[in-house]
Amino acid sequence: MNSRFVHLCTLLLCTALASACRSVTPNRSPFGERFPDVQATALDGRVLSLPDELAGAPAVLLVGYVMDTQFDLDRWLVGLMQLGSPVKRVEVPTIDGLVPGLIAGSIDDGMRAGIPSEDWAAVATVYQSDAARIVAFTGDERPRNGRVLLIDREGVVRWFHDRGFSPSKLAELDRLARELASDGTQPSR
Repeated sequence: MNSRFVHLCTLLLCTALASACRSVTPNRSPFGERFPDVQATALDGRVLSLPDELAGAPAVLLVGYVMDTQFDLDRWLVGLMQLGSPVKRVEVPTIDGLVPGLIAGSIDDGMRAGIPSEDWAAVATVYQSDAARIVAFTGDERPRNGRVLLIDREGVVRWFHDRGFSPSKLAELDRLARELASDGTQPSR
């Protein structure tokens, strides 16, 4: 067995054990609330302060709590790209707990191995206490479902969905994102 395979298996086992020991936070809609101030590290190495890093323009945050969320988030990303949605999109892998925080570098290295380098700037991972703030903000029941948030120029959530990909919800998100991007007024719900 090569060492990379053993390293990946160890990483997945540690993450699975840490996830099994955590408590579940009930889901909630954060509509109308400001996204919590957190530090994230993009896969390209930049440290970001969210949502301040995105201030001045609306953005879509795609939050995932477990590796299985990626399938859901990929559908949202592909849909937004196909529609030519005018807002910035940032994937926010959110990994709560002490053990994942201790092995953050290994987890990020594993993500880099599976994501083309040209997309690293749009993936910003959040760990430990900052991750706990995001979990408290949206809840983490049904963790395979991504949390899709449209935030305005000030970081306030103007649209939220956590029930899995939906073409009709994608169209609604794109319409609201365009309204926010075009004139800065608060979109109709």
